[in-house]
Amino acid sequence: MSKYGIFVYWSDQDECFVSEVPELPSIKAHGDNQTEALENAQQAIELWIKVAKEDGIKIPKPKGKIQYA
Repeated sequence: MSKYGIFVYWSDQDECFVSEVPELPSIKAHGDNQTEALENAQQAIELWIKVAKEDGIKIPKPKGKIQYA
């Protein structure tokens, strides 16, 4: 499991749960429930990192701390 923050929320427009990884560009995943959306985001993170390594793209470090506004 990665240490990147993942936001999971319901989307009326998509009629499913959506997960986003703000620290990694363009990662969004969907699922019929929150768990599925989270699992799909984890898979997307792994693939993103694999491709970034292959293409020599800098991989951001996870922020690591939870901050509340």
